[in-house]
Amino acid sequence: MSSSSRDNILTKIKAALTKSTRLPFPEINNEAPVYQPLQQDLVVEFAEQFTSLLGKFSFCTGPEELIASFNLLVAEQKWTQLYCIDNALKDFLQQKWSDNIESCEASITGCEALVARTGSILLSAKDSGRIASVYAPVHLCIAFTSQLKYDISDALSYVQKKYDGVIPSFITLATGPSRTADIEKTLVVGVHGPKEVYLFLVDDLTEAP
Repeated sequence: MSSSSRDNILTKIKAALTKSTRLPFPEINNEAPVYQPLQQDLVVEFAEQFTSLLGKFSFCTGPEELIASFNLLVAEQKWTQLYCIDNALKDFLQQKWSDNIESCEASITGCEALVARTGSILLSAKDSGRIASVYAPVHLCIAFTSQLKYDISDALSYVQKKYDGVIPSFITLATGPSRTADIEKTLVVGVHGPKEVYLFLVDDLTEAP
């Protein structure tokens, strides 16, 4: 086959793939959301969805309350091996950190955004790499109210704007602890990821009095 013939075939394939298929029911608004609009405060919506999926939620009015809540949890759980590669978080939380994720008891990360409608955490390679949120038995995420978005599309648009269209190579959604019911429909937690997920949400939108 000549190069010109191959180019013509590729052009036709590209045109076919990019051409929109005619809607079978043109009277239906294909652009309208398929889910219910937000009925309550974003924080409340996220907290309800997140905790319904076995996530553990803590709202902090500011950095001081975050540190107090974080330290209390570490003391209660008697964790001594904490893993974090985010230098800003490490400096802020002032803990004794482990360099070995294989032996750590909990891993601490930030996130790109939160999806209130599904109670999901949007993570990327820019936060703490690809394994920090899934390898440790417990994942602790530090997030801010300014990162709260209602739906996945809103969260992705937020990330695209943040990185000016050049988004990180790895983006994933974490929705509660890892769980599966593949075996005889029995729910098992922590099979392919953390058994527990904690979310500390810090208010960075409310102005101090």
